[in-house]
Amino acid sequence: MSGAVVLFTSDLRTYDHPPLRAALRPSGGWIVPLFVVDEGVRNAGFDVPNRRAFLADCLADLDGSLRAAGGRLVVRTGEVATEVRRVVRETGARAVHLSAGVSGYALRREERLRRALEGTSCAPHVHDAVITALPPGAVTPAGKDHFAVFTPYFRRWEAEGTRSTLGAPRAVRVPEGVRSDRLPGRPGRGVSPGLPQGGEGPARRRLNHWLRYGLDEYADRQDRLDMDGTSRLSPYLHFGCLSPVETVRRATDRGGEGARAFVRQLAWRDFHHQVLAARPGCSHADYRTHHDSWQGDGDDAATWRAGRTGYPLVDAAMRQLAHEGWAHNRARLVAASFLAKTLYVDWRVGARHFLQLLVDGDVANNQLNWQWVAGTGTDTRPNRVLNPVSQARRLDPEGAYVRRWLPELATLPGRAAHEPWRLDERERRQLDYPAPMVALSDGSRRFHQARARGT
Repeated sequence: MSGAVVLFTSDLRTYDHPPLRAALRPSGGWIVPLFVVDEGVRNAGFDVPNRRAFLADCLADLDGSLRAAGGRLVVRTGEVATEVRRVVRETGARAVHLSAGVSGYALRREERLRRALEGTSCAPHVHDAVITALPPGAVTPAGKDHFAVFTPYFRRWEAEGTRSTLGAPRAVRVPEGVRSDRLPGRPGRGVSPGLPQGGEGPARRRLNHWLRYGLDEYADRQDRLDMDGTSRLSPYLHFGCLSPVETVRRATDRGGEGARAFVRQLAWRDFHHQVLAARPGCSHADYRTHHDSWQGDGDDAATWRAGRTGYPLVDAAMRQLAHEGWAHNRARLVAASFLAKTLYVDWRVGARHFLQLLVDGDVANNQLNWQWVAGTGTDTRPNRVLNPVSQARRLDPEGAYVRRWLPELATLPGRAAHEPWRLDERERRQLDYPAPMVALSDGSRRFHQARARGT
């Protein structure tokens, strides 16, 4: 009786999983649900403590779901194509099903897999719309391979619609005797103390709670830093514990302004993936260069990483990132703008630091958001600067966010927490908080002058 391998990558779930359902479609067939602990990911520097800890949770949860259906997760360690071919030879599988990736690394992995299966009786099947709601390239402008501006992309994305969702399998049969390594464990140190628990179970509970209690207010609260107004679903979408198709469809079914604003953010995620799929090099090179002469990874970047710039909103964002392995998207943008455009430090320095900590550290979204902020990406106003003081006044009006993450400012009333440099000298010394490392006007002037020289 024929069987198949299902290669899990960034799709660690059983609900709405097209490769899994396709592999199970032949009645009575067996499958090998396989996850390969990829040595290439480790060697490329993406195997960092926060994501390793979250991944361990995800794999344990996935194994539990498969066991509840009568199966189990098979884990191997090594180079992905080599390990898949080995399992194929051991079991006689006639097909390998996997989700389509968009990064350069994922595309090279798929090509290596195809080559590894050449000369065998096993065929690879790559499935779209598993990691994103719409596949990259599903909508394109006339004569081009991708959209470079979000708004027209969103109009087409909305009109296109998504595929139907698929239920989780009720029964999974894995052939006896297929060897498995132990499930990876959480790292012993280096994990942010506020890291959430990973896995499809926690993801679905969070989604259900969000749709019921948070979605309706999202349009009004999505940018507010002093309110817990975001879904915090990004880690689960990054690891594929949640289906983006299901998430879009369920939010859309709820209706209202909150749902539309939330779905728009999910479309941004797809937008970045379609840009990266078309231009893999923009993970490390400017999408639209201005020939900037950026500063490198020096003292300014170190001060920024430490959350000691003297600008409370920037520092609060960096402290939240270190504690939770996550930060509010608006806080990320402000912190990134300060590094790239006020300090004029290379956006790749900041993107690299974020990827060291973010549990949702996704190459498409992280790198392209950094490029958007740095003015080298898809922003139609590449020279805009996000002022951390005015942003704080608007999005954290009473200073609640700043005081939460900067305990040295906890005693300051209201908006005083946004501008502690306005206190008298004695009060400033008591705070143990640094003076601004650079005047915003000086930083802005330096950036615009450098950008003018570069272009």
